[in-house]
Amino acid sequence: MEKVMRSFFLTLGKSRRVGSLARKYGLKLGASRFVAGVEINSSIDAVKKLNKQGKMATLDHLGEFVSGKEEAELSADMCMRTLESIAASGVNANLSLKLTSLGLDLGSELCESQMRRILELAEQTDNFVRIDMEDYSHCQPALDLYRKLRASSDRVGIVIQAYLYRSEQDVQELGLTNANLRLVKGAYKEPKEVAFPLKTEVDQSYMRLIEQHLLSGSYTAIATHDRDVIQQAKSFIRDQGIPMSQFEFQMLYGICEELQDELVRDGYRVRIYVPYGEDWFGYFMRRLAERPDNVWFVLKNMWK
Repeated sequence: MEKVMRSFFLTLGKSRRVGSLARKYGLKLGASRFVAGVEINSSIDAVKKLNKQGKMATLDHLGEFVSGKEEAELSADMCMRTLESIAASGVNANLSLKLTSLGLDLGSELCESQMRRILELAEQTDNFVRIDMEDYSHCQPALDLYRKLRASSDRVGIVIQAYLYRSEQDVQELGLTNANLRLVKGAYKEPKEVAFPLKTEVDQSYMRLIEQHLLSGSYTAIATHDRDVIQQAKSFIRDQGIPMSQFEFQMLYGICEELQDELVRDGYRVRIYVPYGEDWFGYFMRRLAERPDNVWFVLKNMWK
């Protein structure tokens, strides 16, 4: 049943027609639990509250798959506005973005030019930019561009997905360059030819990547809500004497807040992924696909 629901919501999230209809109702059906509003001011307010709780944040102006150069430039402008708002407000946050929102599908040169002006501002504002990983077809292009950008800037990191067969090799290579990685299990629907089909296999791959990257001495963002994985990671970190300054735990806005608070109380660095913007529907569907509990939350809100 979970597999059916996951497939349903992932497919639904790609529908522009359904997404357009959903936006008419705003965030009232339950998405506001996972999305910090439509405007940047609401996202900054959300980050301020997180900072008061001892948590860092990464802000993401939601958007994917632009259709032209003008849209890509507007998306890049929003990323830069986000960096400027972070600097002006003084909140403890950095920036996450998707390369398809900057025109990756329209041409690598266009996307690279947008990224370079964003990274220039990140340098000026003393901040950091994380490239989110998307579906498998964008994995190699994203890594290729990341390597080009990394050659001239240490203000950029990238995400690696544990459910892909290729990820162990990618992490090994990136570890040699002291890459700052966010490690995730993966949230897209991928064929068994490129991704582990079983949850147990994904979990095992995820722990291997965490251990591998920590041992390389590189900064590691462990992004998961899986309590068992977090406990295993904490034990490994303690046994290997990994310094607290070399890693952080990351979680999504509105999910497992009790666990977030617990990690903060135990002295761990915790960063919350805070998305905002009008194009929230696809992101919301992926959150529903990941956890059945999220679906029941939404159904309760619809009933109310």
